[in-house]
Order: sequence, then C-alpha cells, then structure tokens
Amino acid sequence: MAIAELKKGDVKDIGLADAGKRKIEWAAQQMPVLEIIRRRFAKEQPLKGLRVSACLHVTSETANLMITLRDGGAEGVLCASNPLSTQDEVAASLNRDFHIPTYAIKGEDNETYYSHLSAALEHKPQFTMDDGADLVTMLLTKRTDLVPHVIAGTEETTTGVIRLRAMAKDGTLKYPIIAVNDAMTKHFFDNRYGTGQSTLDGVIRATNLLLAGQKMVIAGYGWCGRGVAMRAKGLGANVIVTEIDPVKGIEAVMDGFRVMPMAEAVKEGDVFITVTGNKNVIRQEHFEKMKSGAIVCNSGHFNVEIDIPALEKLSTGKRQVRPLVDEYQMRDGRKAYLIGEGRLVNLATAEGHPAAVMDMSFANQALSLEYLCSNAKTLKPQVYVVPEHLDKEIARLKLESMGHRLDKLTPEQERYLASWQEGT
Repeated sequence: MAIAELKKGDVKDIGLADAGKRKIEWAAQQMPVLEIIRRRFAKEQPLKGLRVSACLHVTSETANLMITLRDGGAEGVLCASNPLSTQDEVAASLNRDFHIPTYAIKGEDNETYYSHLSAALEHKPQFTMDDGADLVTMLLTKRTDLVPHVIAGTEETTTGVIRLRAMAKDGTLKYPIIAVNDAMTKHFFDNRYGTGQSTLDGVIRATNLLLAGQKMVIAGYGWCGRGVAMRAKGLGANVIVTEIDPVKGIEAVMDGFRVMPMAEAVKEGDVFITVTGNKNVIRQEHFEKMKSGAIVCNSGHFNVEIDIPALEKLSTGKRQVRPLVDEYQMRDGRKAYLIGEGRLVNLATAEGHPAAVMDMSFANQALSLEYLCSNAKTLKPQVYVVPEHLDKEIARLKLESMGHRLDKLTPEQERYLASWQEGT
C-alpha cells in the first residue's frame, strides 16, 4: 500500500465529519493539561518528522492527543484498538479536518480490524502507541521487516502491559516501551474514576436499569474494579467482589463489600461486570448457575473475560432485545443478557472515559513520547514506567487547571526530612 493511499484513511462516512469536529472541540475544553502541552509542542516541534503509528480507541479525546502530536511535528496514523469503540464521526473529522489518516469503523469485523492495523504499520513507524498491544504483536510476528525502523513505543492498558512484559521475559520484545498505564496519574485516575463512571454509564445506557437494589458482582478489585465498585455502591447497588489476591480481597472487605468466589456469586448476582484482564472469568459452570435475567458485561480490554462460546453452547438461540444487548435463551428456560458482545462496555454502549480524565492519560502519552525521543537509545528492549517527574508534573498542572494549589515545604522542613540526627 502506497503512502498516498494511506492518506485517505478508512472511515464509515466522511459526511459525519462536521459532527465529529464539534465533538473533538467539546472534549478539548475539558483537557487543559494536554492543551498546555500542545501549545508548547507547536512552538518547540520536539517530534518533527517522526512517524508515529497509534492503535487506540478512536474517540474525541484520542483525537485531541493525535492533534497534539501532529502540532508537535509528528506524522501520525491512527487505527482502532477495539472494533466497537470507534466514534465514526470523530474518525471522519480526523481524516477530513485534521489530515490525520485514520482507519476505524465502529462494528468492523475481524478481517477489517486487522487490515486497519496493517495499514497503520505501512506507515513504517519509528514509534508505536498501543492500547492492548495488538499493533506491537502484529509488528513483531508478521511485519518483522519493519522492526529496524522502530525506536520505541508506549502502551496504555493493563492488558497490554501484561502482554508486553511477557514478550520482554521471553526475548520477543525488540524495542523499549513505556507503560503509560502504570503512571499514577493514569491508573489511579483513569482506571478508578474513568472506568468507574463510564462502565456504569455503559450499563445504564444499554439497559436503562435502575442500579439501586441490584446485586452487582464485580470480578477483580484492581484500580478498575475499585472504581466500578465505588460508583455502584454510590448508586445504591449491593456490591459483591470476586478476587484471587488476598490483599485486594481484604481491601474490598474493608471498603464494605462482600467477597466470595464466582461460583457462589453467580447464584446471587443480577448484574456481572468483569475487570480482571484475564480470560474465562465467567464460564460455562457459572452460566449454568446464574439466575434467569442476569446481565453480563465486560470492562476489561478484551472480550475473552466472558466465555461467550460456552454461553452460546448452553443456549437454544439469541435475539437482540436492545441495541448491543443480546438475550440468550438457555436450554432449561432461563435467560441471560450479554451487553456489547462482551467487549468494553464503557466504549461499546457509552462514550468511554470523560475527557477530563483522559486529559491526564494522554498528557502521559505525549510527554512519554517526547521523553523517548531523547532517551530511547539508552534504554533496553524492556517495559519501563513513566518517569516520576513527568507523572508529578501532570498532576500539578491538573490541580492548577482545577483551581487548586499545593503547599510547599519550608527550608526547616526540608532539612528535617533530609537528616537523621533529630529524634524525640
């Protein structure tokens, strides 16, 4: 595929671009930290001439990240990291109004999805920006001819970081990647506050369910699980947590939730949300014990958390009862409901994280890319955390944009913290 062809991108309908541009502009108002970075990038051009291939959720917030990189001098190409997360109007606007080749169509099939990844790699990237590690995986397994061009990359998700660390362990990873996901200003805010709110937003939009009084089972009590549980409790749900980690389990108990194995939780639950990053968290043995009318969805990165083939095996048929809500008729007469084909519910049936949250996540992306431009040569093919000084600077800028200011240590306090002589 020629570069000239790449410039066209592949979107559902370029006629949607006007609506997409308005959406991008609305999100930008809630992303002050990224705007500060964009203005500096436009002046300093730290990414001038660098080819960047990004595989991310194609949303209005992501659009503002890509515009920031473009204004910093980068030649960027964007493809979708999930078949159901694309906002078609945003993809259209990125192509028409911002001249950023974008390959993404909401609901695209697997063949189209991987053809879009391939198109992004035809850009011959020097930097990759991933959300789940699908782009990196394709690069390292099917397009090894492009690896010599690549300097470094970033990864946005817990799932992607797990995959990349496994690659590094067995020697498959060929260039350094910064785990943006592990920055405090990403996983602490994005995963807890972003996933917490947007997951329940997706459930409510899809089902119009009153959450108060529902028994909600949340699989996993990491940062995402904490956020979902906190918001569900605030809406009046009776929250049950399933966990494999005893420390996270006791934390959930101390936060006021019941903790039990999934095999027991399925007998009680009305709504099930998986946020573990693992596969088959809800499987055949669980579907066999669920109450009729149970609603199941996933807010982890891939749809493998729910064993959909097992659900289909237990069913005599299915029908769509609401947009992106499938009713499965079980052989014994029970009914089960799956939201969003088991894909990210907050993006499949809602709009993903609020822009104010993605402001910090994408500020991490932009600054990590700038950091890699200067430091990649000193790094090994491993997964690295975001440098602490960048993480803290993003938090400081966010606080200031919200009208808050921090206190400062006095010289006496600095001396005290740096010494050991003074005691009781």
